[in-house]
Amino acid sequence: MSGHTDNSITIEAPLDLVWDITNDIENWPRLFSEYASVDVLSREGDTTTFRLTMHPDDNGKVWSWVSERTVDREARSVRAHRVETGPFAHMNIRWEYAELPDGVRMRWVQDFAMKPDAPVDDAWMTDNINRNSRTQMALIRDRIEQVARERPHAPVRG
Repeated sequence: MSGHTDNSITIEAPLDLVWDITNDIENWPRLFSEYASVDVLSREGDTTTFRLTMHPDDNGKVWSWVSERTVDREARSVRAHRVETGPFAHMNIRWEYAELPDGVRMRWVQDFAMKPDAPVDDAWMTDNINRNSRTQMALIRDRIEQVARERPHAPVRG
């Protein structure tokens, strides 16, 4: 068995603004509520390897892992995977961006499997990722839309 999630949200802002903000990895601790820090380990072309560290969970445990993320601005997509998988056998993430009449649809698709000795199974993690993705996407939408309102005449690159 494996886990699969597919979540999306529409952000009322120009594509370039949504792309730039959501792909500014160093800014993720201010964009996402769950990340305490990000440390960029290396950059090669469009690929960035970085360590994400979360805020402590309810039990005081701090989760951290290394991911590799490759952006493809022309295709309006990003592919990422965990290098340090932790409790996951594998974790692959795809971000997609699509321009719509009312904004930009940002979509996150995650495919993963938990290790046999992980503290939770695929079904539990699927529910957890779906719930958390919706929360984080709404927060990101609100933050980007606020920036768009504050900078209504920001140049739009095509």
